[in-house]
Amino acid sequence: MKSLFSRFKKGLLKTTTSVTRGISSVFSDNKRWTDEQFDDLENLLISSDFGVAASLSIVADIRDRYEQGKITTSDDIDKIAAEDVCKILSKNQREINHAPKGQPTVILFVGVNGSGKTTSIGKLASLWQKEGKKVMLAACDTFRAAAVDQLKIWGDRTETHVVSALHGADPSSVAFDAVKSAQARNADILLIDTAGRQHTSKGLMAELSKIHRTINKIYPEAPHEVWLTVDSSQGSNAINQAREFSKVANVSGLILTKLDGTGKGGMAVALQQEFGFPVFFAGMGESPEDMQEFNSKFYADALFNVESE
Repeated sequence: MKSLFSRFKKGLLKTTTSVTRGISSVFSDNKRWTDEQFDDLENLLISSDFGVAASLSIVADIRDRYEQGKITTSDDIDKIAAEDVCKILSKNQREINHAPKGQPTVILFVGVNGSGKTTSIGKLASLWQKEGKKVMLAACDTFRAAAVDQLKIWGDRTETHVVSALHGADPSSVAFDAVKSAQARNADILLIDTAGRQHTSKGLMAELSKIHRTINKIYPEAPHEVWLTVDSSQGSNAINQAREFSKVANVSGLILTKLDGTGKGGMAVALQQEFGFPVFFAGMGESPEDMQEFNSKFYADALFNVESE
């Protein structure tokens, strides 16, 4: 478990450095803390993408404890902030919904272009294959030949069967064939890639809804999960994406990508506070091993440089 926490620390290093340096520069341990300093702390958290609601809540807790004489140092602030973030993120965390034994678990991936959908699918295929699961992939991004090729590369790399079709084929028909194939091959998990679409494109979003309906029609329990991949550096735009995708795709959870590439890694908190979506995995590097199962405590402690037990 210690090595897992170290991965979170490494992946969140840019955000941790930004946040903890900001806190230590705002608060002096030997002077009376002022309203202005607490306002600065709110701004620091908001600018690190924790979201307004969560930032105000965290700072209110810190201010209250300070006024009660329970805390006196910037290290205390780090610990309280980590505790509060962990509480927020733990509210709706749950296990993955799996199909009954003998049936494939179908997971549909949605998100905008560049959010890391296809790469996340490949990394998860690698992870689950190593655990002895029989995994299949479906290339439903039929609009871009490069996307299909990318998924096939991951299929070759992980020795995972990929269901695909010619460029321009109906994505729903590919999803249909993939589900039927997964059932026939006794697959444990089917991961379905979809075209990256801007959440403002009504036509493409309608196509996504059609894929969902097609899967559900031939396999009423599926998809068992619909995961939205979110580029952690997207800021408030990620909130808009989550809002629009949840309207058409029944989003059930999140995958956070590119956490290692941003100094604003608080997006998981903002998304949880607004939508209650559990985070299932966090991408914190280029290798398959850097796709980690999300841990609320490790994430929170790493953000504020608190040693996790």
